Amino acid sequence: MIVILRLLQFYFPRFLKKKRLEKLFAVTSQAFDCKPPETKGLTYKQCLHNYALFTKQQTEKYVNEGYNIHTLKERLYQGAYQLGKELRMEFNITTSQDVILMCEIIYDMLGIYFKSYGKNQIIINKCFFSQYYSSEICQVISSLDEGVAAGLSDGGSLSFYQRITEGYDCCRANFIMEEYFK
Repeated sequence: MIVILRLLQFYFPRFLKKKRLEKLFAVTSQAFDCKPPETKGLTYKQCLHNYALFTKQQTEKYVNEGYNIHTLKERLYQGAYQLGKELRMEFNITTSQDVILMCEIIYDMLGIYFKSYGKNQIIINKCFFSQYYSSEICQVISSLDEGVAAGLSDGGSLSFYQRITEGYDCCRANFIMEEYFK
């Protein structure tokens, strides 16, 4: 399956990217308990922009109206976990190398430069969403990142300890995968 992942890394058709983004819209809107914005007739780039605005506005609404943020983060995580799990099955992801490669593909689709360095270290040098999100919003929405990573790796843990939205030049995270992922 690594061959297919390598091909997707170099060429991922825009119409398929849009389908994947629409799935992410669905998962996210379900966590926010609302309908996703309409994407029909929009380009992939327009959809990505709308997704950033949608997640920003919905998170701000939750924060400003005093909703339980922990519950929201858990719902985002669980939905994204299922999405990651589906991708793991669909692409037969069985190794930590497969997981990292799939993360690079997913993040690249979202305008995020995701790279793995050394054992368990992740660095994100560019993030499309950092122009939209405050630190607080980023901390909530990163529950999606954590969920997808856990689903892809069958229980691994992605944990950010530095973010661009906090004024740093890059995001840094630890990504610990279960032992059977070699």
